[in-house]
Amino acid sequence: MSPTLRARPPVIVMCAAVIVVLIVGAALLAPWIAPHRESDFFGVVWGPPSAANLLGTDNLGRDMLTRLIYGARNTVGIATLTTAIAFLIGVTSGFVAASVGGWVDTAVSRCVEILLCVPVLISSLMVISVLGNSIPVLIGTIGILESTRVYIIARAVARTVTVREFVSVARLRGEGLAWVICREMLPNALHPLIAEAGLRFSFIFLFIASLSFLGLGIQPPAADWGSMVRENAQAINFGLYAPLYPASAIALLTIGINLLVDRFATSQARPGGHAIEI
Repeated sequence: MSPTLRARPPVIVMCAAVIVVLIVGAALLAPWIAPHRESDFFGVVWGPPSAANLLGTDNLGRDMLTRLIYGARNTVGIATLTTAIAFLIGVTSGFVAASVGGWVDTAVSRCVEILLCVPVLISSLMVISVLGNSIPVLIGTIGILESTRVYIIARAVARTVTVREFVSVARLRGEGLAWVICREMLPNALHPLIAEAGLRFSFIFLFIASLSFLGLGIQPPAADWGSMVRENAQAINFGLYAPLYPASAIALLTIGINLLVDRFATSQARPGGHAIEI
């Protein structure tokens, strides 16, 4: 068997990649591929699937498929932006703390430990109850809280890289801290950080969906998978499957992301393997 065939990803990983691509594509193209507008009403509550409403209607008579597509745009978009903010804060502070060391490392680490002492959900509820549950507050709050988890990983990786010879040589040349971090340390720490980014996105995605399910996340009339589960939960009592559509979408995206991250981590762990084959 050739090396190419041995390195081919399993079918389940390929299926996961297809699912993630389809969901992300639907999120990006929502205004063009959605059969109706996000808040169009059709007058039939929890109506059955039909030619006009392929997945039926929700608790207010809105097209379920349209709401799912726009829900992907809102939920995935906010989760992606929040993950980017968490990594910007966490990686920057983690690399600076590991590079400078001393009292800077100690002070930043103690502040992060204080934030880690309080569960993320409780901290989020405290902030949202004071500042409100607008989208900017939601993104900023979750991004800052999740950056503490990213900081732990980034600092550990940076402490491993900062003792390498090429970093010492760069410092002896008189390079500044920003140059050393961006040009020497970060390129050699990308693989674990990318793997962490996939996992962190899944956690943030599920957390936003959980807040929306509690009524504290993305607010109506904007579609969101977590709020769609809550709004249509009573349909189960009538033998209908309306809440299972957004719940299945949440599960599929989470499983797909985790399978891809696991594939990425496995491919990087192979001896002599540097290519990422997905």
